[in-house]
Amino acid sequence: MIGVSVLFKELTCLEDESREAFTKLFKMYSFCGFFPTNVVGCLSPSLSKASGNNRSFAKQPFGLSCGSQKWLKHHSHIFPSRISMHWKVEHRSTIAAVLTEDNSTITNTELDMENIGVLLTDPGLEPFKDHFIHRIRRYIDQKNLFETYEGGLDEFAKGYLKFGFNREDGGIVYREWAPAAQEAELIGDFNGWNGLNHKMEKNQFGIWGIKIPDSVGSPAIPHNSRVKFRFKHGNGVWVDRIPAWINYATQDPTRFAAPYDGVYWDPPPTERYQFKYPRPPKPIAPRIYEAHVGMSSSEPRINSYREFADDVLPRIRENNYNTVQLMAIMEHSYYASFGYHVTNFFSVSSRSGTPEDLKYLIDKAHSLGLRVLMDVVHSHASNNGTDGLNGFDVGQSSQESYFHTGDRGYHKLWESRLFNYANWEVLRFLLSNLRWWLEEFKFDGFRFDAVTSMLYHHHGINMTFTGNYDEYFSEATDVDAVVYMMLANCLIHSILPDATVIAEDVSGMPGLGRPVSEGGIGFDYRLSMAVPDRWIDYLKNKNDEEWSMKEISGSLTNRRYTEKCISYAESHDQAIVGDKTIAFFLMDEDMYTCMSCFTDASPAIERGIALHKMIHFITMALGGEGYLNFMGNEFGHPDWIDFPREGNGWSYEKCRRQWNLVDTEHLRYKFMNAFDRAMNELDEKFSFLASTKQIVSSTSEPDKVIVFERGDLVFVFNFHPDNTYDGYKVGCDLPGKYRVALDSDARDFGGHGRVGHDIDHFTSPEGIPGLPETNFNNRPNSFEVLSPARTCVVYYRVEENEEGKNNSNVIAVNDTLADVMTHLENLEERITAEDDNGVLESKEGTPDE
Repeated sequence: MIGVSVLFKELTCLEDESREAFTKLFKMYSFCGFFPTNVVGCLSPSLSKASGNNRSFAKQPFGLSCGSQKWLKHHSHIFPSRISMHWKVEHRSTIAAVLTEDNSTITNTELDMENIGVLLTDPGLEPFKDHFIHRIRRYIDQKNLFETYEGGLDEFAKGYLKFGFNREDGGIVYREWAPAAQEAELIGDFNGWNGLNHKMEKNQFGIWGIKIPDSVGSPAIPHNSRVKFRFKHGNGVWVDRIPAWINYATQDPTRFAAPYDGVYWDPPPTERYQFKYPRPPKPIAPRIYEAHVGMSSSEPRINSYREFADDVLPRIRENNYNTVQLMAIMEHSYYASFGYHVTNFFSVSSRSGTPEDLKYLIDKAHSLGLRVLMDVVHSHASNNGTDGLNGFDVGQSSQESYFHTGDRGYHKLWESRLFNYANWEVLRFLLSNLRWWLEEFKFDGFRFDAVTSMLYHHHGINMTFTGNYDEYFSEATDVDAVVYMMLANCLIHSILPDATVIAEDVSGMPGLGRPVSEGGIGFDYRLSMAVPDRWIDYLKNKNDEEWSMKEISGSLTNRRYTEKCISYAESHDQAIVGDKTIAFFLMDEDMYTCMSCFTDASPAIERGIALHKMIHFITMALGGEGYLNFMGNEFGHPDWIDFPREGNGWSYEKCRRQWNLVDTEHLRYKFMNAFDRAMNELDEKFSFLASTKQIVSSTSEPDKVIVFERGDLVFVFNFHPDNTYDGYKVGCDLPGKYRVALDSDARDFGGHGRVGHDIDHFTSPEGIPGLPETNFNNRPNSFEVLSPARTCVVYYRVEENEEGKNNSNVIAVNDTLADVMTHLENLEERITAEDDNGVLESKEGTPDE
């Protein structure tokens, strides 16, 4: 019987058509139950189905810490989670066409709900079938209503062409939804803030409107002039509010804490930015640079969109990132909220410039081959009354408001308002908001903030998610919000099929990262939020000798296999005042005195730089299908982030990035930055992040070594603080010759240069094919390496066949069914004898596998 390890070796070299052929051969052999859980990632969907195994991986508990600043920063209060993972089984859902077809008019009674994709992928969800049927029907019903009354989801999400300010037939038309208002006027600079001559009329749906004809061929409201919506509520009091759909909002810079004003933004053609560059193609794996434009200056001030574009984007591109994720783009009156208490959803944050300046930034990014994601906040809104949506809530019932009424409408920890996702006009507002940013500014996708809060009525407050499916599918689930997110993801991908959409969810909701066509919620990726808290826990509470290799590996690999993740060792959350970055935890005060290359590194710096590289790299290589880094962490920025506030005297000193540190040649910050650039370049060359082949072959607690394969690369991480291992044996899949692809101990990265890069490592066969217990760590081949303490080294297989050699050393085999059968016959002939030590002897002349 041909061994499963050998079959896996052959399988990973085949293209899709050949894999199907291989599957037919696979069924001829009785391998059910032989597959170890750490190699399931290699299985094709058809192989996994053929094997008959639908078992859950063992769950690894991992916790989320709750620092004091995270309670202030809204989405970090949520507690531990544990996510179960299942073998992937591919089925074609019979409801897929219904879920994805915008013009569908199929009724609920005509649906076949027996083959819901997410349930077929994960049979453990079967007890919750009624829940899935309910939300799918709600989703389809809503789409059908859009089709009946609005011309479909696509047209419905063009609300900004109707609401707010628009040019129509020789005038400006302004519309606002405020059903509880008794009277309404439009006021501003254009009429001396007197609305008597600009009264608005309300229609049957609670929408107020007015058309203001042009004056002598020019718009009656000048571009860049201030405007507000004035209305009278039930008790007869008049209030002024910023229009909900306003495209720009500013405040008087000469007045401290001045209120914001809406600004009519309609620049003439000569001043309107014209995009010059197309969107870059979607990368097979996103390498994301999370950035905050305002705090990106090296000076203690607010940076501009154009300065960020000219000064920071080249740095991001140089470090081989392919995606930029921009925070705090939507207008927010409180700067220290990090952009998460949004006041004006259609407005570019005016602190950093105008809408045209942001367009320049995005176009510049596209010219550099960088895609741009927006950190979008649809989970809640600022409770500010004078400059936010909350100001429209006067005297309104839940169905007349953007928000729920009573306790359901307030988040008690964030002190913010919560949307009513079942409301027609709220759906129009939020869905149109997504379309606005995609089409007007050419964003390439979104990172949805605080999805956990949206998913549940309890918002994750005081919840410990253990991975029990009952926690996800109950009356606690906010189906209104789930349906909204399904609609949002359907819309985004219909407008921009190559969009990247990421969910920030700590709960581990199954199906969150599966397509809407399968009954999932439709996100492309979810953030691996538990990973950074694992690292913080280790750095705070454990000595190096106490670090568990199994626990580290388990935390990084514990994710639902069929749902892609973005891994990160630290984001902006870990950089906020009250917490510490990884570099700060590792090196603390030595970062201010011992970073010069002119003196010997202190023990803290030596350890800190070594572990900083290892922590970020193993998180990238083992933690997901994409990677994220926050601005400055790539070089170990020494300071936390502290926004201007009363407690620090409104200082900008800690609300900036000290680029001079990494640019100074004699400082050691450059080493961490160089390694960050190199590990991104490694993925650029070998595409290991996109590989489904992820095999952890060894987690040695005595040695403190983790060995794993990702794609065809072999990674060796030695976390031992003292021990260097010469001739350390590591398992691998493919036989041949291996060389160093990346070495954290290289002198260019601040290391000691102990590993030779010009040495060839030749493999030896291990054990009996088909009997993994006779292999070395369940791997059919092995080679020996030098593994210095606190280093990570990556090895790639050298392709000896010049005809098959390519620039990235990636093997591409395109066998036909006949080729595979012939190859299997050759393999069987090779299994001729077993010596006393269990080592196979090969027939002379048989080609290498």
